[in-house]
Amino acid sequence: MKYIVIIGDGMADRPLKELGGKTPLQVAFTPNMDKIAKRGELGLVRTIPEEMSAGSDVANLSILGYDPRVYYTGRAPLEAAAMGVELASDDVAYRCNLVTLRYNKERTRAILEDYSAGHISTEEARQLIQALNESLATDEIRFYPGISYRHLMLWKGGQIEVECIPPHDIIGKEITEYLPCGRGEEVLRGLMEASVEILESHPVNRKRLQEGKPPANSIWLWGQGRRPSMPSFKERYGLSGALVSAVDLTKGLGVCLGLEILNVPGVTGYIDTNYLGKAEYSLKALERHDFVYIHIEAPDEAGHSGDPKIKIKAIEDIDALVVGTVLRGAKAFDRFRVLLMPDHATPIEVRTHTKEPVPFVIYDSSEDRSNPVDGFSEAIKELEDITVFEQGYKLMEYFLKRTDTKGLFREGEA
Repeated sequence: MKYIVIIGDGMADRPLKELGGKTPLQVAFTPNMDKIAKRGELGLVRTIPEEMSAGSDVANLSILGYDPRVYYTGRAPLEAAAMGVELASDDVAYRCNLVTLRYNKERTRAILEDYSAGHISTEEARQLIQALNESLATDEIRFYPGISYRHLMLWKGGQIEVECIPPHDIIGKEITEYLPCGRGEEVLRGLMEASVEILESHPVNRKRLQEGKPPANSIWLWGQGRRPSMPSFKERYGLSGALVSAVDLTKGLGVCLGLEILNVPGVTGYIDTNYLGKAEYSLKALERHDFVYIHIEAPDEAGHSGDPKIKIKAIEDIDALVVGTVLRGAKAFDRFRVLLMPDHATPIEVRTHTKEPVPFVIYDSSEDRSNPVDGFSEAIKELEDITVFEQGYKLMEYFLKRTDTKGLFREGEA
């Protein structure tokens, strides 16, 4: 048996007036997703515990089968693991976004205009992070370049008990009331303020302005945490596995769990990513592993941007280039099982992550059901005979060890 998990990050949404009261997932042309929805086991899962913040870190940890209430220590430490940045026991890692701030004429107020600085290129971003290190790095503080707008700040012996707001939660809002607040806030605010002068005058940003692109004129620090500790995926489930993702957050999860990280050329974490490459590398990995986890970021980025057209295109590309390719290629194995789902919703109307349960489908090549659905979408929640998990971390064990129940399952009855 080969096990394949396909995650469309933020793919779930809410009905939109401009789409005739439908969601992007319902409007998108997704024949491959629809096929397995009609023939697989349908369900609903809560990937974000009620008491925790809605984020891809918590959601993907949950989907991989680890209770985030037990194992989650913060977003940035996972990204540090992906980047090969070693954390001492008292080090605190912070996610460092390159963002676009828009100031008033007097420069007394600023609005967070773009959490990604126009999805700045990785090469441009590296030059900016280098400039920050040259001016702001100390024995305690250092910046590490990542991909596009996503970077890391390491604070040796730093503070962790400070409230930091994700920048994608405050798009279009004045930043004053959302700045870091708590122990260590003066250090974090000082770095963010100092970054503005360094970045605004940098040649990369002068060129971006000339080209009509949003400048990366500030950093935004958030997602802090210390080094996590958790059993490997093989220790937990007895299976070897691999993971592919464009973003360091998900790759870091894979590193922490002992999964092989598949480095696919041309993956960007956005609409222009190498979807086909992710599918092909994953199929190749299944020749040496039992399990592969395919994470695609593009729908989430479209949700944050508030653009339904881009989100629909991202979903359609996932269907054609990832799901379709995987279903065709997996026929080379005697038997395979696919789990398809979003990690969380990123509704266009709010442009950030939300906590509502998300749909999933488990398709087993040896089974052939006939479900009364038009396709794979959020409407699955309206069905009666579906599998329901209120604690998302229990889904992975069920996916790996289930038998064909062909009936209603409610968590706790297994």
